[in-house]
Amino acid sequence: MASGNPHDAALTWLASAASDPDRCRQDWARAGAALLLLPAGQQWDLLSVPDGLGLPALGLLTRLPGGGPALAGGGQVGFLVPVGTAARWFGTGVKVAGPGLWVALPHPARRRHGLRWLVPPDGSGRLVDPALLEMALHDAAARRHTAG
Repeated sequence: MASGNPHDAALTWLASAASDPDRCRQDWARAGAALLLLPAGQQWDLLSVPDGLGLPALGLLTRLPGGGPALAGGGQVGFLVPVGTAARWFGTGVKVAGPGLWVALPHPARRRHGLRWLVPPDGSGRLVDPALLEMALHDAAARRHTAG
């Protein structure tokens, strides 16, 4: 990690969820900005919502402390949240990934179309606060309802 690349810490943190973090980092280095499958429920859970709710919620979260990594692709916005959140989360249209499930994640430097980071991880382990995410999703849903 001596390269000084700003994405090294994020890459190391994401790879720490893998059973072999060193191999994971090597695979990502060989593949460039490709996607890798990582297990949820190790370092984080993933909550995904339709982008019509997720993007406005993310807009609010980025203005508050308690925001964290978020990615988008396939009409969904996914939020990395603390382990255990997926088991306790209920909501229409919400997809969850926790222990026993695998998710495809892009390289932290990936900024292309397709699955991409909207807020890349910074390597600190910071995650989206579930209470703030719930509040932001309710706010987005209320605004969507009053606008329609």
